[in-house]
Amino acid sequence: MSVALDVDRWWPRPGHGAPEGPCQILCDSEPRRLPGQGGTGLMALPAPVNGHDHGYGIRTLDFGANDDALEPWIAGLRLRPRTDPYLEALVAFSRLAQSGCAGTVHCHNSLNAGQLVDEAGEVVRAARDVGIRLALSCPLLDASPMVYGGTEAYRRTLGAADADWLDGLLPRYAPIQEQIAAVEEIARRHAGPMVDVQLGPIGPQWCSDAMLEAVAEASERQDRRIHMHLLESPRQRGWLDRRFANGVVAHLDAIGFLSPRLTVAHGVQLTAAEAVLLAERGVRLASNPSANLRLRSGILPRDVAARMATGIGLDGTGFDDAQDIWAEMRLFGLLQAGRGLETEMPVADVFDAACGINADIGAMPRGADIVTLDWVALSAEALWPDDAPGERLLARMSARHVRDLVVAGRPVLRDGALTGIDAESALAELLAQARADLPRLEALRPDVRRIAALTRAHYARG
Repeated sequence: MSVALDVDRWWPRPGHGAPEGPCQILCDSEPRRLPGQGGTGLMALPAPVNGHDHGYGIRTLDFGANDDALEPWIAGLRLRPRTDPYLEALVAFSRLAQSGCAGTVHCHNSLNAGQLVDEAGEVVRAARDVGIRLALSCPLLDASPMVYGGTEAYRRTLGAADADWLDGLLPRYAPIQEQIAAVEEIARRHAGPMVDVQLGPIGPQWCSDAMLEAVAEASERQDRRIHMHLLESPRQRGWLDRRFANGVVAHLDAIGFLSPRLTVAHGVQLTAAEAVLLAERGVRLASNPSANLRLRSGILPRDVAARMATGIGLDGTGFDDAQDIWAEMRLFGLLQAGRGLETEMPVADVFDAACGINADIGAMPRGADIVTLDWVALSAEALWPDDAPGERLLARMSARHVRDLVVAGRPVLRDGALTGIDAESALAELLAQARADLPRLEALRPDVRRIAALTRAHYARG
């Protein structure tokens, strides 16, 4: 399948050089420029990829997980409604496609851990129906989700009654090899040109040493990528420094965890020295600037981003809560620009992060997919419309300017509308399912508030 797009401007490497003049873009396995007259008012670019996300069809604010410091905020995820995993992913992926994303790295938060293999199939089906590429990071964990260090940690800071109550909420995890076998089965069923299945240890604070070592071994044996949260909040940094005498990054290196197969997300608390080691091992970083601000985790240090191949992810909590990759690119560029007379984050580097490094994180081909933008609307008031096009894109671009999206030769968007699914009907059905779960959620809300309060008290007491 191939699609021909008539455009006024074609910019195969945004920020590098200048856009080319009117032409026709033949979107196949590799886009080709053909002679054309233009006259459409469109600019064509390689489509960006979302480098880290969780696929919330019902977004976190809508199910009561309101922005907070990361650790008490996690308690609110218990209020996530029980909905059809296919519909949940379909709605989330449709938002991304409408913003111009050709693919996403989806860190799956299972609604039922015992049904992960089946849920993964539904997520893959949703990506296929929307038409985007998918890197599926399959969740792996075996340590307490309440506070770092589990029962022993909160028993030092909380009263016995509160500690006993928290103990009663602790989940039971499947054996490590059983969890890894589930990832292998998901890959056997679904891995292919449009789907990359990855090992997804949630983070070292939620994984035992045995789990981390097993993941490292499985990654090497299967040549499978790993996608893992790392050093997101100050409290994670403090606890992991106490757990690992030489630091968590050095420990991961010692067990063979660090390799070009690994991507770490967030990294807000990384040091420059740790970034150097990660870069030497070929590890990539997925930065999530909006999520890190909304959850009060901080800003990725410039000396970390400068040392690592760094992509950009929405993390389900993007700027304006809109899941708009362009707004996230804008924020990333502004936060990393520095304070000097010359920017430390040129336009080209922002686009390279979103369109290139993100593609590498998701095992997706660079530059194979095309998005068109309404350049007339973006430059309608400009006295010099062709001046600094990259700066204009980053300053003004949003999902409402996206007109076409072609992924693997398939038209996913035409004139801003999805071609394969009815997104409005899918959202209406998903909301109906979520609201049907309200009685259970209402009964659960007092417990969630109590967990959040106890979590806050635990960390406040050190």
